[in-house]
Amino acid sequence: MSRLTHIGCACGQTRLEVSGNPILVSECLCNSCRAAAGRLAALPGARNTLTTYHATPAAEYRKDRIRILSGEENLKEFRLSPTAGSRRVVATCCNTPVFLEMKGAHWLSLYLHLWPEEARPKAELRTMVGDLADTSGLPADMPNLKTHTVAFYAKLLAAWIAMGFRNPKIATAGTINA
Repeated sequence: MSRLTHIGCACGQTRLEVSGNPILVSECLCNSCRAAAGRLAALPGARNTLTTYHATPAAEYRKDRIRILSGEENLKEFRLSPTAGSRRVVATCCNTPVFLEMKGAHWLSLYLHLWPEEARPKAELRTMVGDLADTSGLPADMPNLKTHTVAFYAKLLAAWIAMGFRNPKIATAGTINA
């Protein structure tokens, strides 16, 4: 049986269960992740989820390995613009960002702050550092990749194959503006 991990929002009303290990654990430094994190941090009661060097840490999980245990009614989507393909989903009970979903993706990027610090998965790499004007402030503790690599996409493809090319839908209870 796969290992089950329970994670959730800051106030505990919205809880999720993830099964097994993530596809990948990364820190993203793309412009849209940094912009979205800044806007979501401005919501009432929200906290900044970026690292000190402005990366968004997340664990990429197959959608079929994520189960919402409680607080589904709190999940609302946020898009950087009305036409944005990706959406970030927030638990509005305490304005905790929960995940990023790319359009058409078979995985979710679950934000690492959902895990208790002692159980938090460790990032393996930083990606999209090419979006930064100055990379001198980045730690050298893991690879700092300019963009996504072939290996990154290969891991995602292998996960999709293992899922039988399915793409489960994740419903939300509406939208928020930030």
